[in-house]
Amino acid sequence: MKAITITVLSAILLVLNMASIAHAQLPDPGMKIDPERTALVITDPQNDFLSPSGVTWGVVGKSVTENNTVANIEALLKVAKANNIPVFISPHYYFPTDKGWKFEGALEKLMHKIGMFDRQDALSLEGFEGSGADFLEIYKPYIQDGKTIVSNPHKVYGPENNDLMLQLRKRGIDKVILGGMSANLCTESHLRELLERGFEVAVVKDATAAAIVGEGDGYQAALVNFRFVANAVWTTKEAVQKIEETTATN
Repeated sequence: MKAITITVLSAILLVLNMASIAHAQLPDPGMKIDPERTALVITDPQNDFLSPSGVTWGVVGKSVTENNTVANIEALLKVAKANNIPVFISPHYYFPTDKGWKFEGALEKLMHKIGMFDRQDALSLEGFEGSGADFLEIYKPYIQDGKTIVSNPHKVYGPENNDLMLQLRKRGIDKVILGGMSANLCTESHLRELLERGFEVAVVKDATAAAIVGEGDGYQAALVNFRFVANAVWTTKEAVQKIEETTATN
């Protein structure tokens, strides 16, 4: 009887312990901005994601609008430029030769099918101006100021195959404020790879958005993962305030 009682007690304690873990709050590590070591990275600030004329607007437009994503990305670019925080853009382009791939994931297949981020040639800007692959017009003064670093394109989702991390490392950057499109694809993939390579990353959760399709809400999925893996998750208002306060004291 005593052994049974101990067993039952142990089982109850185990259940209580598991319930406690399940309801535990994740810690908030935070990220301190050091102007000498911090950069703003924006993924895919391009028409096909952020313009109503873009080829994905039908599935991302609601999320972009609700988050005020376009204006929030501009707010980040503006405060970064005003406070000498270096800005890096990781764009997404497809050239005609990329259409020769023998296998693709679901979204890759869709992007190729609808002509997303298409450019006519890797060595020419013919047809680029105003195309879906072009940057949103309101961002151009910030991106085309001769100071912003535009990496070569990523081809799937993450920065493993472009020069973003090389460009960051060569400038002594090991902290990243991350925004851009789209939340559960390129933005999250950049977050994960940057973390794996030893960067601290704060994600700006309303400076991104994602597709809402029959299979689910990509933005809500990304928010969960941001909270689980990022060093910090900020709103645009918080990010702007932190940048302004940090640079004012340095």
